[in-house]
Amino acid sequence: MLLKLFSLERQERNFSEGVSRAWPSDWQDWDDEVYLLANGALQDDTSFETRGHAESYIASRYTARALEDVTGISKSQVNLSLNRCFDVGLLRNDRKTGLPRVNTKALVEFIVFGLKYVFPARPAEIVRGVATAFAAPVLEQKLMSPGELIPVWPDARGNTKGQSVEPLFKSVPFAVRRDPELYALLALVDAIRIGQPREASLATSLLKAHMEIRE
Repeated sequence: MLLKLFSLERQERNFSEGVSRAWPSDWQDWDDEVYLLANGALQDDTSFETRGHAESYIASRYTARALEDVTGISKSQVNLSLNRCFDVGLLRNDRKTGLPRVNTKALVEFIVFGLKYVFPARPAEIVRGVATAFAAPVLEQKLMSPGELIPVWPDARGNTKGQSVEPLFKSVPFAVRRDPELYALLALVDAIRIGQPREASLATSLLKAHMEIRE
């Protein structure tokens, strides 16, 4: 949820600066045609072009209902997650807009040092799915060596066969289809969560750079 909120904030900033996306829109590992047939239209949660930049629209993207629609997480779970994050200091309200803003330094600290203990994962059986960690586009060809098994989030519409890795939440494959930046962020997090030291180190550096964390 926190990474989705960060992605929303980046989308606002990118729009105001005249940049439509933070990372390439072709960073995906699923079949759009299959998704279009199943859902009628491929929904993209990163486009402002046809919606305008009205404050009311921006605020509407942060409601529990809107977050449920784009993440696949129920409204009750969204509210519970947000309240918990406010309580522990991972979220705070923007002084000007009142919108929830991520405490990026604290979030990255938790991801790097605590996530693998709270949400442990080990690659399992071979399945069809969406490439993650070092096999995702954000890290592809930077670390992967020939013959290495690919980690994937299980998903029938994914384009890759590899070892199953349980995502942080069951609806992750649905959520990343609507937000290429979220896909990149979650893949980096998985590289930290399940990767070897070299993979985790590179992913940490990329994550800190993108979230503008200064040492």
